[in-house]
Amino acid sequence: MNFKEGLAYNDVLLVPQYSDIRSRAEVSIASRLGEHAFRLPIIASPMDTITESPMAAAMASCGAVGIIHRYNSIEVQCQHVGCLPAEAIVGAAIGTSGDYLDRATALYDAGVRILCVDIAHGHHIWMKETLEDLRNIFGDAVHIMAGNVATVEGYNDLVDWGADSVRCNIGGGSICSTRIQTGHGIPGLQTIFDCATAGRGAPIIADGGIRNSGDIVKALAAGADLVMLGSLLSGANETPGDVITTRHGQFKSYRGMASKDAQMDWRGKTASLEGIATTVSCKGSVVGILEELERGIRSGFSYSGSRTLAELQNKAQFIRQTHSGQIESSTHIL
Repeated sequence: MNFKEGLAYNDVLLVPQYSDIRSRAEVSIASRLGEHAFRLPIIASPMDTITESPMAAAMASCGAVGIIHRYNSIEVQCQHVGCLPAEAIVGAAIGTSGDYLDRATALYDAGVRILCVDIAHGHHIWMKETLEDLRNIFGDAVHIMAGNVATVEGYNDLVDWGADSVRCNIGGGSICSTRIQTGHGIPGLQTIFDCATAGRGAPIIADGGIRNSGDIVKALAAGADLVMLGSLLSGANETPGDVITTRHGQFKSYRGMASKDAQMDWRGKTASLEGIATTVSCKGSVVGILEELERGIRSGFSYSGSRTLAELQNKAQFIRQTHSGQIESSTHIL
């Protein structure tokens, strides 16, 4: 049996190159989802501890976008959409069974123009049938984001079935245990390298395993058009849920949607448990989080001498680092 090697974000670095960029202000990190343009290539994940109307509004105000989660009633999800300013670009998630077509229609009527078909294993007949149904109903009136997939074959099939953009990565999230429970998955950066070889033009969304702005730069350089974030945005003021005050500080909940807690809350039973629930420290406004990430991403572009995403992807040079290199790359005085 032949084994293919898979690279994670920590396995590689980008090689610094000559730069004539005198200020990070010269760098544009803008990206697009079809007709929708974003100043920041960042999407807030459709998780019930990440994105409802406050997060979606804050993301839009910063030139990014949030996907309102689907783990509620159609009415409640549409209420979240209705709370947003009329000019905000907003996405909303649907599934592939039950009321998904009624939900999609109601969300469209509420003003949603980015529908995210949100399932754990996107390279599946349910996804195929759902994408075909959505295209028959909406034609090109909505941008359809679909996923997740881990292979170029999965990416190509979703595009052929009607997806406008594809979420790429399975099992790499900080609170996801899919790879442990099922034995399946591909390291997140390798997924982006592989899917980028397709050359199909549908935006690639790197989703999972991203822990800092450097990982975002690596994902974009490898071929992603945008990144989807959960843990990096968790604990922000705008995330759903109450603040939990303890003698150790203030915290908010963060959980995977395949965790026992999440499954019991939204459907009253559990299936395969492929996530965990935890708490994270409160981090203040998501605006500050995004500003810090933006500074790191702009700086990363400048280290490759690149002013745009297209230029970064054309010029990027990766080098593999050893385990000792990984330790050296981290802040290790402590």
